[in-house]
Amino acid sequence: MSRIGKKLIEIPSAVKVEFDGQNVKVSGPKGELKTIIHRDIKAEAKDGKIFVSPKSKDASNKVRGLWGLYRALIFNMIQGVEKGFEKKLEIEGVGYKAAVQGDELVLNLGFVNPVKIKKPEGITFAVEKNLITISGINKEAVGQIAAEIRATKKAEPYKGKGIKYQGERIRRKEGKKVVAAKK
Repeated sequence: MSRIGKKLIEIPSAVKVEFDGQNVKVSGPKGELKTIIHRDIKAEAKDGKIFVSPKSKDASNKVRGLWGLYRALIFNMIQGVEKGFEKKLEIEGVGYKAAVQGDELVLNLGFVNPVKIKKPEGITFAVEKNLITISGINKEAVGQIAAEIRATKKAEPYKGKGIKYQGERIRRKEGKKVVAAKK
């Protein structure tokens, strides 16, 4: 049995969920998301709640894993169209900066040329001093673009320069020790 899959999903009053076979469409105040559920999983709405379950009683381990996955995906879609998701990244280092130009995020990170990251559909960038905020209704897309931005210049362990998630702790290493020359 899937512990996550067994949990019911409450549908908020501002959100509308439609099932059409294996297609799920969730719409709310922030937008609309769609997904296709695996053929071995069924989802249905009753009394303002969504029930997700495997189609057969004797489901394999793979199907039980998919059960929890699709329950989580539907739950994230509902949260996204109601409240949205955001990730914050911090830039640390002398001369490191970010700016939004049109539909691109331009990062000056000590490379010869600035790094330009194109904004995917449904994602918005905001820059305030050394803080980059990525927001949108699709949790997967927000997390993916945040990871791509962080990967351009990960925070290094000696001085902590680079890009890191807000609140992330960088494990610091001790530098080389200078030893006096013996004669």
